[in-house]
Amino acid sequence: MPLKVFVGALMLVFAVGAKAGPLDESGHWPAARMSPERADILSFSPFSLFDAARGSGELIDADVVYYPPQGADGPAPAVILLHGAGGVSEGREHTYARQFAAQGVGAAIINIFSPRGGFGFIERLMTITEAMALADSFAVLDWLVERPEIDGERVAVIGFSYGGMSATYAAYRQVVDAYLPDVPFAAHVAVYGPCIARFEKIETTGAPIMMMWGTEDAIMDAEECAATAEDLREGGSEVVIETFEARHRWDSNSRHWRTPAHLADCRFRVRENGVAEHATLPMHMSGPAMRTIMLGLCANTDGYLIGGDPEVRIQSNAALARFLNPVLFPN
Repeated sequence: MPLKVFVGALMLVFAVGAKAGPLDESGHWPAARMSPERADILSFSPFSLFDAARGSGELIDADVVYYPPQGADGPAPAVILLHGAGGVSEGREHTYARQFAAQGVGAAIINIFSPRGGFGFIERLMTITEAMALADSFAVLDWLVERPEIDGERVAVIGFSYGGMSATYAAYRQVVDAYLPDVPFAAHVAVYGPCIARFEKIETTGAPIMMMWGTEDAIMDAEECAATAEDLREGGSEVVIETFEARHRWDSNSRHWRTPAHLADCRFRVRENGVAEHATLPMHMSGPAMRTIMLGLCANTDGYLIGGDPEVRIQSNAALARFLNPVLFPN
C-alpha cells in the first residue's frame, strides 16, 4: 500500500473509530475544539413541585446547546449541565462541556433564565425556581434519550451552586414522579450546591449522588449537607462527599471577591405533595411574593468568597471522573 494511502486510512480510523472514555482520573482534561449545536426542546415553567405534578406552567422553548460526543464507538453517555445564579459562562459550563465531549461524553447546557424573562439578578432568583430548572432538565433528558448517538440509560445531571440544588432534587422519587421522564438520571452531581431544603419523602431513584464543596465556602453548611446526604442514603442512593480547600466557584475564571449575601442559613422542607414550607414558620412558597419574603427572612448579609483555583479544578475533575466512570463507562 502506498504510504500516502496508508496515512490517509490511518487518519480515517482515528477520526471515526477512536475509543472514547473513560474520563481521565488525573483531572487533566482535554477540551474539544468545537462549537455547540442548538437544541429544539419544549419545556414548561411550574413555579413549584406541586405545580409540576399537576402540569401547571406556561410552555416555553428551552434554551439548550449541545456538544456531541467525540470519537465514540456506539451510543455514548451524556451529561446535562445546570448553571448557578450567575448564569451560563464560557469558563465553567462551556469549558466542562468541551472537556466532556472530548472524552466521548455528550454534553447539554441549559440556560434556565433566558427563556423566562430578562430580569435582574435578584428578581430572576425570586421568579425562576428550581422546579423550572427541573422541568428543563427532564425535558432535555427525554431529548437525549431519543438521540441515536446517546445511550439514554447513561445520562448524568451536574449542577453548580443554584443548579446543584436542582441536580440533587432530581434524585428524589417524588420529583421524578412529578415530571415523568422516559428514564431517570443515572447519576447526580451537586457542585457547591447549598443544602437548604429537606424532603419529607426521602425515597430516591437509587441513582448515586455526589456532593462537592469548598471548606472556605460560606454558602455551604457542612452539617446540613451531611444530614441531607443521610436522607438520600436512607432513601436508597449511594452518596459520595468530596471537599476541597477552596472558595465558592473554584472551577471558574472569576476573580476573587465577596458577594453581599448568601442563603446557607435558610431551612425549608418539601412536603410529599410538593409544597415547599419554611422549616419553623407557618409559611409556604405559593408564589414569587412569598418566595421573596421567605428567602429574605433567612438571607445572611455576611456574604461569601468567590474565586477560581486551577489546581482545585484539576482535583475536582479527578473526583468527578472517579465518581462518574462506573456509571458512564461501566464496561
